Amino acid sequence: MTEETAAKRLKTTPPLIGTHNGHFHADEALAVYLLRLLPTYSPSALLRTRDPALLSTCHTVVDVGGEYSPAVNRYDHHQRTFNTTFPSRSTKLSSAGLVYMHFGKAIIAQHTKLPEDSNEVSILWEKIYADFVEALDAHDNGISVYDPADTATLQKRFYDGGISLGSLVGDLNYDPIATPLNGEKQERSPEEEQAEEDRRFLEASSLMGTTFLRKLSYYHRAWLPARTVVHAAYAARKSHSASGRVMVFDRSVPWKDHLYSLEASRPSEGKVTYVLYPEGPHEGAKWRIQAVSVTKESFDSRKPLPEAWRGFRDEKLDEVTGIGGCVFVHASGFIGGNKTFEGAMKMASRALEM
Repeated sequence: MTEETAAKRLKTTPPLIGTHNGHFHADEALAVYLLRLLPTYSPSALLRTRDPALLSTCHTVVDVGGEYSPAVNRYDHHQRTFNTTFPSRSTKLSSAGLVYMHFGKAIIAQHTKLPEDSNEVSILWEKIYADFVEALDAHDNGISVYDPADTATLQKRFYDGGISLGSLVGDLNYDPIATPLNGEKQERSPEEEQAEEDRRFLEASSLMGTTFLRKLSYYHRAWLPARTVVHAAYAARKSHSASGRVMVFDRSVPWKDHLYSLEASRPSEGKVTYVLYPEGPHEGAKWRIQAVSVTKESFDSRKPLPEAWRGFRDEKLDEVTGIGGCVFVHASGFIGGNKTFEGAMKMASRALEM
């Protein structure tokens, strides 16, 4: 069933959305928000319960009920036989992934004003799943980002705080009124308790949903247009460097994803070592030279700027490099700057030789 059909297969009255009450997670918080992004669901009420009789009155149910059946708008993933994944991915879906898989293209088309069947919408649909939704699916299904066998002997060098969207949603399960500092618990009826829990769930849903919309806006307005820019710069790279190891942009764009994808599709061609781009759009802007990292997530560069240059600035850096107009080189060698394009290009050429 196509996403367009799923989005249109709704009643004319606002369809009631159901999910479970009690402890909530990031996946159903996002699933509910995603549904409400669609015009037909935007006025929908939300019912949080585990009562099968009450859930049967809901038009659409997510993350509860033990049933995955798009034909009757049921999107649970907890049943023993469930093993559905997003196209071309291996992670089992949660309620977030299920709703996104079925309604994501319609949501993207609505917010970008692109045709739902366009190639651009498909690219965004796949990208947002891979970079945002899949991690939520994995977390809710207890799937580690690494194979446990590969990390059995690894130890963290420092505590990273464990901050993630999932952990922030988890924090919202805590009810400060139920555990006051003075030990005097406020008496509330079951209905009041549920209303307070529902309020915190909607706060979690808003957190997840607004993050999704920011991601969508970024990928649509910055990442997707950059794809064309990076492809053009990659094709022209040998006009700046005979080896093709230096790539030049006429403006700063999010280039990493696109460069790694291009290189992966052309394994026989040499890899780019340095990327040059102006610091801003105005005439006379200074130029940056950035070393390409080994992988998108890595802090290690394929070839950092020379150790002898690192940590120096301005005239002292001019002296060390023998190149005029130098501004700085970072202490780790991953990035540097020059007052002009010509100067940055000389820095790249000299660094390749060293």
